[in-house]
Amino acid sequence: MAEIIQERIEDRLPELEQLERIGLFSHAEIKAIIKKASDLEYKIQRRTLFKEDFINYVQYEINLLELIQRRRTRIGYSFKKDEIENSIVHRVQGVFQRASAKWKDDVQLWLSYVAFCKKWATKTRLSKVFSAMLAIHSNKPALWIMAAKWEMEDRLSSESARQLFLRALRFHPECPKLYKEYFRMELMHAEKLRKEKEEFEKASMDVENPDYSEEILKGELAWIIYKNSVSIIKGAEFHVSLLSIAQLFDFAKDLQKEIYDDLQALHTDDPLTWDYVARRELEIESQTEEQPTTKQAKAVEVGRKEERCCAVYEEAVKTLPTEAMWKCYITFCLERFTKKSNSGFLRGKRLERTMTVFRKAHELKLLSECQYKQLSVSLLCYNFLREALEVAVAGTELFRDSGTMWQLKLQVLIESKSPDIAMLFEEAFVHLKPQVCLPLWISWAEWSEGAKSQEDTEAVFKKALLAVIGADSVTLKNKYLDWAYRSGGYKKARAVFKRRSLSLSPRLDSWLTATSASQESCNMANIREYYERALREFGSADSDLWMDYMKEELNHPLGRPENCGQIYWRAMKMLQGESAEAFVAKHAMHQTGHL
Repeated sequence: MAEIIQERIEDRLPELEQLERIGLFSHAEIKAIIKKASDLEYKIQRRTLFKEDFINYVQYEINLLELIQRRRTRIGYSFKKDEIENSIVHRVQGVFQRASAKWKDDVQLWLSYVAFCKKWATKTRLSKVFSAMLAIHSNKPALWIMAAKWEMEDRLSSESARQLFLRALRFHPECPKLYKEYFRMELMHAEKLRKEKEEFEKASMDVENPDYSEEILKGELAWIIYKNSVSIIKGAEFHVSLLSIAQLFDFAKDLQKEIYDDLQALHTDDPLTWDYVARRELEIESQTEEQPTTKQAKAVEVGRKEERCCAVYEEAVKTLPTEAMWKCYITFCLERFTKKSNSGFLRGKRLERTMTVFRKAHELKLLSECQYKQLSVSLLCYNFLREALEVAVAGTELFRDSGTMWQLKLQVLIESKSPDIAMLFEEAFVHLKPQVCLPLWISWAEWSEGAKSQEDTEAVFKKALLAVIGADSVTLKNKYLDWAYRSGGYKKARAVFKRRSLSLSPRLDSWLTATSASQESCNMANIREYYERALREFGSADSDLWMDYMKEELNHPLGRPENCGQIYWRAMKMLQGESAEAFVAKHAMHQTGHL
């Protein structure tokens, strides 16, 4: 192995000598490169190989290439690239080849190889890399698409891209993504040929090229792909995606019309078809010759387009009265409602239309909980409180066991400053399971803190503590203690803590202790009491709590540093496994002054 490494280092010498001779690197830097290269070579030549070693080797060589480029730019020297850069690139390619041969299934490694070749290697080399990668990973359509796009866009070879797509479709005959990208590629190819022909005609050059036939220039190949794909892949979604691609190319008007007509004929029972047809009305320009110029005229024209869209939606919900169809309709109305506009007329029409559609859908009970929530939140954001409340009330009537809907309704009532908030909170708890009530209890307490007296708020917390059980109770107790400290300071927080015997999280115990320590009237005995309570519940797992206790004894004016030894040994007895190791490490760092 030593002979192989020595031979590979000697192979580097010509390029290193050139680097030193032309002044890109000093002699000391060349020696450092040789030393580092020897270490890297040893790691990739040993019997037991690791992928990380190959990656580190490649990364070092790439960094070296980039450094050479920067230094060339700095001194303005651009010669000897064949002897220097090309030699390094060739060596990296060899390393990538070895790595990809050993770890064939690692797609990320192949992609790194591709990225390197795109930046540093020749196009011919990259074609071979793609071929090798696809021979192993033929089951991944995304890699076929990547290779075909590169052939089309970088090598400008439509024929190679076409062959790749055809091969890919033999492996994946029902892959929508492959058909879409192949369809796009043929349209791009036709557009490129049209531009080439135009340039030749401008130059008065007569060029006989079979690719310039009228059928190909009109996108005949794309039409063939379209026909084949829709016969295999059913569904309006795929049809619409092909139409969206075709609309990017102005010359393909006939193809667009055919796809659109087929969509309406083949997928009349799909909500997506109606949704697409309705939204298309927004893109159709007015038939009048004069275009609107004033802001008011433009707003009126936009309103007319939206009315035409709604006319299509109205026909759709009559033909296809399903939840999915109504969802499309209400989603469109909501999108237009939330769209910014300076026109009061347009905003009013959109609000009226949205509420009308909502009421119809609500009567038929064809809206999901999510739609009620989205609509209510949007109305609330724009301060339409009456309408938001109407939607929220309707939502709670249908979804009485939904905590989200009740919380939304109460949020609207709070914004509306309703006088019956407390009674409505009580009503919500009647209908909801205790497991989903925590957010409502917190909302009630937060509202009470701002609108009611301290006694009322504390009464809410006491009710909540009786109703909420399990893990949620810890969150509620934390909120209670936070409120007690905000409303009455340290003394009230300590009184609540003692009276309720709260089982808090270790971090909140530490917060309470730190808070108490900051009070001038605080007694160190109280601090020890809080730590002892926390340690009884969490001392077997939380090493930080023990460290905080020791620091308090060391740093507090009334602390007893001599207690730290006893605390340390108690911690060692209670903590186990990784927690004990972490505690020992933290204690050692503290002893040496790092904490």
